[in-house]
Amino acid sequence: MTEVISDPVVQFVALLILRGVAKFVFADSRLIRLVLNLVLFSALTLLLILHGIPPYLREEGQNSVAERISSGFLKAVWWLGGAMVLASLVRMFLIFERKPREGRLLQDLVVALVYLTAVLCVIAYVFSLPVGTIIATSGVFAIVLGLALQSTLNDVFSGIALNLGRPLTVGDWIGLDDNVQGRVVETNWRSTQLINGSNDLVVIPNSLLAKSRITNMSGPDETHGASLKIRMKLDRPPSLILDAMEKVLLSSNRICASPTPSASILAVDKDSVEFELSFRVLSLGKVSGAKNELFDLVFRHAAAAGLELAPPPGTNHVDVSRDGVSATRLSTPMRIISTLPLFAGLTDQEKESLASSMNRLTFKKGEVIAHHDTALTSLMILRSGVAVVEESDEIQGRIELGRLAPGDYFGERGVLLGALELADVKALTPVVIYEIAKERLASILRERPVVAEEMAQLLNARTQAEEQLHQNLQEVQPQVSAISMRIRQFFHLS
Repeated sequence: MTEVISDPVVQFVALLILRGVAKFVFADSRLIRLVLNLVLFSALTLLLILHGIPPYLREEGQNSVAERISSGFLKAVWWLGGAMVLASLVRMFLIFERKPREGRLLQDLVVALVYLTAVLCVIAYVFSLPVGTIIATSGVFAIVLGLALQSTLNDVFSGIALNLGRPLTVGDWIGLDDNVQGRVVETNWRSTQLINGSNDLVVIPNSLLAKSRITNMSGPDETHGASLKIRMKLDRPPSLILDAMEKVLLSSNRICASPTPSASILAVDKDSVEFELSFRVLSLGKVSGAKNELFDLVFRHAAAAGLELAPPPGTNHVDVSRDGVSATRLSTPMRIISTLPLFAGLTDQEKESLASSMNRLTFKKGEVIAHHDTALTSLMILRSGVAVVEESDEIQGRIELGRLAPGDYFGERGVLLGALELADVKALTPVVIYEIAKERLASILRERPVVAEEMAQLLNARTQAEEQLHQNLQEVQPQVSAISMRIRQFFHLS
């Protein structure tokens, strides 16, 4: 019994049983499993040395066949076990460094090199074979295999070069010479996979990718530059039109404030002037939304400044408004009321009556239009200029919540609900505002109570957006019916 217990093979089997039990107990912890593997490898090393079987030396002496088989088995297990521990360390190191698990080419190369070294050591120290002769003999086979797999090997080594140079990583947006664009989702031994703008999977061989000119649109940071061109009629001095285009950029909520966006004149002819608006957005996916907003702002600022868009070059354009009546014949208050969705449910007579009661206010650059925690008694509609909505914070100072352009309005919380303003409204440029007194709006609502429902829907959307900007997500969002009831109670509507 003592001889059986002292046998190294029996002791090794006992170690394996203990390791199996520990693996079952700590199945969910990769770090603990790695520690257990290190403990098992250390115990196996101590076991071999105590029994006079150094795994890093060739077998010498006239041992029996059984002893040679058992010692060879234990040596082979020792080398392969050490390779497994080293491979686990490589995997854990890359995870600790937060490398993307999809791009594991270099990781696999290191692990393969570890296992190859272990196999060669087994051949040398267990089977006592000359490793150099085996490598030289296998070189002929490697040449034949390399010629047969030339294309595949080209992709593999190109992938190695790409991973070493790191011109791209998983998650980057890249563009290639043939107008292929997409976000990198995986890099492997043979290819790189992209998701393009139409959500299709594009697989590019690494050899082709290595020969292409790669534009990394996510580097050096996530922000992305873009531009758009605008043609305006040359019925005003170019400097005046340029000022309007700069206000377009200043009033945008979707482009980056730094670096500062710019507007520049590209060309001038006898009928038109062409501008280029250059800006940056937080990521490539936000370019489309930013351009849509800028086109809308171009229209609104151009209308506020009395400017017109120019027709395409070489075309004849006749400007005839709806029903053959020029829009310029309408008064400024009437044009404001007609374009505001808040009053879309009113008749033309009601709009004219409301427009006639509007007051015009002007504010200088930097002047505060509305203060925080005050209830406005008028609905304020921006006619021209740019205003900013911001609040004060003891830690971060002034926090910008949004910007207002011609056609935007504020004060509806105080007018329709008697609520306080959530932030200050300040003029970034000289601003012209038209206001509608609460009493005048109340008379319209008493004549048309159904308009309160439409206003409640618009106010509900604006209230939710404001609360999200303030990050008050824990609060219960107001419902349209509740807001409508509060408007009816506030104005004593039936």
